[in-house]
Amino acid sequence: MPPFYKRLHRKKDGRELFLYGLMPLEGPPLPEDAEPFRPAPHLRYHPLRGEWVVYAAHRQGRTFLPPKEHCPLCPSREGGFPTEIPFPSFQVAVFENRFPSFVEEAPPPPEGLPVAAGKALGRCEVVVYTPAHTGSLATLTEEERLLLAWAWRDRYEALYALPGVRFVMPFENGGEAVGVTLHHPHGQIYAYPFVPPVLERESQAFRERPVLLELFPNLGPYVVDEEEGFLAFVPPFARYPFEVWVAPVERHPGPWTFSEGEMAAFARLLGRVVARYDALFGEPFPYVMVFHAAPLGEEATFHFHVEFYPPRRTRDKLKFLAGTELGAGTFVVDALPEETAKALRAALP
Repeated sequence: MPPFYKRLHRKKDGRELFLYGLMPLEGPPLPEDAEPFRPAPHLRYHPLRGEWVVYAAHRQGRTFLPPKEHCPLCPSREGGFPTEIPFPSFQVAVFENRFPSFVEEAPPPPEGLPVAAGKALGRCEVVVYTPAHTGSLATLTEEERLLLAWAWRDRYEALYALPGVRFVMPFENGGEAVGVTLHHPHGQIYAYPFVPPVLERESQAFRERPVLLELFPNLGPYVVDEEEGFLAFVPPFARYPFEVWVAPVERHPGPWTFSEGEMAAFARLLGRVVARYDALFGEPFPYVMVFHAAPLGEEATFHFHVEFYPPRRTRDKLKFLAGTELGAGTFVVDALPEETAKALRAALP
């Protein structure tokens, strides 16, 4: 029996909304919009890079930094703005994205294209961390973070069960510096019909040898924090000045194999990593957080880990990807991992 309650609500436009809580959520939904939901993404193959590109032109119209009173991720209020969550209270909410890159009933690609193309089969979901309009992983209570971790785990299991899905990736874009379009604390989950290039390379590396298990004994000066079987560290090969990874010290393919104690430790450590970021310069720290779990079929060797990519290189300077990073894929880093790990360790008492 999972340590949470889950309620499914079918939205007026047909999309699914899941409400996760420590207590059952009772009561009927408030009125909501019923605009048609007909996204039509498709895939095109890049012949030189050997990878798929997703085309989702409908995403140009997605909501962009609305005022608080029109935030689509806040709870709906009687007589107020109809949000994506037509309930006056909730704890964690997950719903199908209105502007998805992948859909379960994907139309065929346009005809006559000069490159290989395919259906963008899959699913995209929005994960709303809290009903509060402001906050972060660092400001959630321990109980709230743990519930969120269980929601991620539940969605992993549900999405990997969908036909054609080969890789599932929860992620968060945090802060305007990384292009976030809604301020409300939230993340997303993409269920892909293919294994993306980065995960293909990681899977191959883990098939060849237990890369992280070999790395852990030598991480001394790179460790930022730890928590009952989990490490947070700046990789000695970091590509971003304040990049941090979080990983279990024993190999797990994904959170779905964590014990209850490991789930709690994982949630606590994620919160402290974000708290260290925020304490570093005394203000909210922008980052992209990405979960790397085993693609379908790689469970026997893949080692789950979370990667944080923060764009800051100093308090008032951002690291922009430019010629060598974008054009050649070779990163140039102007801060040593040993020094940034030391700074993050010192950021919290």
